[in-house]
Amino acid sequence: NYALKYVTIPNSVTSISSYAFQSCSSLTNIAIPNSVTSIDERAFNSCYSLTNITIPNSVTSIGESVFHSCYSLTNITIPNSVNSIRDYAFNNCRSLTNIAIPSSVTSIGYYAFQSCTSLTNITIPDSVTSIGDRAFYFCYPLTNITIPNGVTSIGESVFYSCYSLTNITIPNSVTSIRASAFRICFSLKKVLIEGDTVKTLD
Repeated sequence: NYALKYVTIPNSVTSISSYAFQSCSSLTNIAIPNSVTSIDERAFNSCYSLTNITIPNSVTSIGESVFHSCYSLTNITIPNSVNSIRDYAFNNCRSLTNIAIPSSVTSIGYYAFQSCTSLTNITIPDSVTSIGDRAFYFCYPLTNITIPNGVTSIGESVFYSCYSLTNITIPNSVTSIRASAFRICFSLKKVLIEGDTVKTLD
């Protein structure tokens, strides 16, 4: 529905199904009630005009590609109820400038923030143990990032083409750094690997 601009979801709704609002390219605003516990894959995929959204405290998982290619999305609030950010969740959200991941999240999926080309800052809590391949691929403006002490592996091409990244600290929980993890990071001047736990460096 290309003409749909506003949606208010009633309190009787507990789940937003896969593809529910995909390609509603004029949708600018949506109110999600606390009754919703799950937002399934691609629910808001390619909602090009959506500028901001608040996810209620009742939601536990952000599904695969939920906000993929929401070009106008500038900010989003992720509540403490969410425990995982699935693959491609915010892929190609070109206007997203910063995001705070709550301490309830334990995993960041593959390509989760790929091509977020306005993202300058992201906070990853100590609760995160897994960061998927290419999670921050082509995040050009990202200047610094702290990898939490619970992460054991830095996936393939995670920070590929993060042109503005100047320094990074690898905690002693990390045992492997996969291929092309920091490839084409032109501004990277310092990589500090704490301890001697890294066994695999592709």
